[in-house]
Amino acid sequence: MSMATIREVRGEPDELVPSRYALRIGDIDVLVVSDGVLPLPTKMLAHNADPAVRGAWLDEMFLPPDAFDWSLNVVMVRSGGQTILIDAGLGLDPDLNLPRAGQTIRRLESAGIDLGSVTDVVLTHMHMDHVGGLLVDGVKQRLRPDLRIHVAADEVKFWEAPDFTRVSMPPGFPDALRATAKRFAIEYRNQLRLFDDEHVVAPGVVVRRTGGHTPGHSVVRMASGGDGLTFAGDAVFAVGFEHPDWHNGFEHDPEEAVRVRRRLLTELAASGEQLVATHLPFPSVGRVAVAGDAFRWVPAFWDY
Repeated sequence: MSMATIREVRGEPDELVPSRYALRIGDIDVLVVSDGVLPLPTKMLAHNADPAVRGAWLDEMFLPPDAFDWSLNVVMVRSGGQTILIDAGLGLDPDLNLPRAGQTIRRLESAGIDLGSVTDVVLTHMHMDHVGGLLVDGVKQRLRPDLRIHVAADEVKFWEAPDFTRVSMPPGFPDALRATAKRFAIEYRNQLRLFDDEHVVAPGVVVRRTGGHTPGHSVVRMASGGDGLTFAGDAVFAVGFEHPDWHNGFEHDPEEAVRVRRRLLTELAASGEQLVATHLPFPSVGRVAVAGDAFRWVPAFWDY
């Protein structure tokens, strides 16, 4: 049977791979949803690394040397009668030519999730690939008027006058990030629920500010029935296990981001709890093991 025939049988001509993955953490329902992929230069993974060492890592991972697709994941959570969206994907930014991302709203619909059922949104930070889905035309009108959007106070303050002196991004990205964060803060100012360091969003769902990647970057831990899972946002990327000291181009404080990454990975290795992150390959569910002075990523076996 040809791929074309398979597509016709399934009736999904644009979806050749799964785009959502469900699991349970005790009494908490979790759904990892793919927002698509972002094609970015490989230098973005480690702009402080020796190019030859970075190239060797890419070669060992069977990845192309110049650019490859970063996964972009968001998470839906149901706990204690609340329906929580953690991050919202890219949305639409035609100026940057990223047509294969921005799929969150469509994929939530295909999963049978009504936007009007979402009671809370948690933002790990306000980069455009985390808030843009809420800026798609028509989305705000479909959300509840009493929607609560939880974000660290330091994050909102940072984007009032962001400092890009220590990042290493492709041209166009700083301006796009600044414009999107500003638009988001204005559009949703009445829904924002700011917290300082830690906040309980729902039973067993706690958001904690880490800083590093951005001043208000946060992670979300879900814990129930002796099980736990942390959505790490952009605290860790694919290279971050073997090379936690490599600086990602989007990190606004690279040294602090390294400290955050090492601390988080050390905690997860000790606890054995599961990890999901924005830019790890979908569904990005797995665990962390210690490997010398670095770490090892252990992908979960899919539970069918």
